Amino acid sequence: MSIEDLYGLYLKCGCKVSTDSRTVPAGAVFFALRGENFDGNEYALRALEAGAAYAVVNADAFPGMTGSAVSSATATHGLAQKTSADRTASPHGLAQKTSVRVTPDLIGRLILVEDPFVALQALAIHHRQVLGIPVIGLTGTNGKTTTKELIAAALGAKFKVSATKGNLNNDIGVPLTLLSIPGDAEMAVVEMGANHPDDIAKLVKVSQPDYGYITNVGKAHLLGFGSYEGVLAAKTELYKWLGSRNGSVIFVNTDHADLAAAARAQACHQWEFSRASLGVEVLPTTAENPYLAIKVGKDEIHTKLVGAYNTDNVIAALSIAEYFGVKRADAIAAIEAYTPANSRSQLEKTSRNTLIVDAYNANPTSMGLAIDNLAALQSDAKLALLGDMRELGDASVEEHKGIVRKLVAAGIKACLVGEEFGKALQELGIVPGADAIIKGHFADSDTLASHVSGHTADFSGLTILVKGSRGIKMEKVIPEL
Repeated sequence: MSIEDLYGLYLKCGCKVSTDSRTVPAGAVFFALRGENFDGNEYALRALEAGAAYAVVNADAFPGMTGSAVSSATATHGLAQKTSADRTASPHGLAQKTSVRVTPDLIGRLILVEDPFVALQALAIHHRQVLGIPVIGLTGTNGKTTTKELIAAALGAKFKVSATKGNLNNDIGVPLTLLSIPGDAEMAVVEMGANHPDDIAKLVKVSQPDYGYITNVGKAHLLGFGSYEGVLAAKTELYKWLGSRNGSVIFVNTDHADLAAAARAQACHQWEFSRASLGVEVLPTTAENPYLAIKVGKDEIHTKLVGAYNTDNVIAALSIAEYFGVKRADAIAAIEAYTPANSRSQLEKTSRNTLIVDAYNANPTSMGLAIDNLAALQSDAKLALLGDMRELGDASVEEHKGIVRKLVAAGIKACLVGEEFGKALQELGIVPGADAIIKGHFADSDTLASHVSGHTADFSGLTILVKGSRGIKMEKVIPEL
């Protein structure tokens, strides 16, 4: 089966694809992906029984059956990806994780390929090429998802825009994002995440952006990147891709000097902007109205975002919309209408407190900015509930110590959660509870939630920042506040 034939089946199935047998839509094409701890081939027949039209599976998982691989998927598209052998391949026959009655009909709807992962990416590339619409690639250390949403909203004032849903920004999520772009879309905004040095270099080969924007570069995933320089090199692979493509454009906030230098090194057009060039002024906030408001020249933008660190995200959306001819008034209206979700820069008011919920993820850069924002708020009673920052490698304890020092310097009382903050406090000689700033340290978010539940008087009448890495699950504390 050629990639064109597989694309024909994708169209026949209403452009529906899935990699999860538990939620596969009726009539979709199911791709049986392999990972370190799972093998989708074991659920392929279950996916077909549940309503999938076809299942793309590893040929070696169904020995004795005949079938042809999607031809030249790897060679044609130059994908340097893991092969079946890399993905812990082993023959499974027709053994399935769920009880499925094997019938000729189910077997007839299996599509045998060398590697469904490569087939998925090749199908996504083919769809992207068939669409032929402008694609904006987006990456960065902080603010990717918020910026993606703001750009999509601003461009949506003029165009039919398709954008990454949720956090589908990795090697599986990007192909799924591309394959979700409808045929009548006029533009697409594709978010790309990275934990390792070559992640962006791989993802741009799939998304094939014509335009690109990097929000910023900071200290995150140091366990994978090794250093700030490693993060910068990985993220700017987007620039290198655009620099090699005729007619490409890099959008760049020149307030970020390293990114501006990296962009200017590429042989493509740069669309530059900065706070100074746009005449940006951040307006004051209060505990009662902590939403970000800025002036851009003579225009005011009143957002539903919390945190002055979102200023760059807003002006990026405004500037990119301007490049594509969106009227400023229309772009501003769209930005003002955007409401954040998924614990990103959200404001929540409970019966006892005002919460700034930024608990989706955390790294030293975003944590520091969140503390700065809390410090700048006009409120007499502030508290930070902060969870460990993950994936910092050898720099972890020092980075956590830096956050503790920042809290002390700002005079912001805090309760800290996690092993890394515990190590930092120990090395700094700070005893939680006895210290005027660090009011407590807790092993996990469940323990903190229980403590808050039993001491409601101490956690009332406050403006509270809730932030931590995804794995710490700081959102568990919110119902008790």
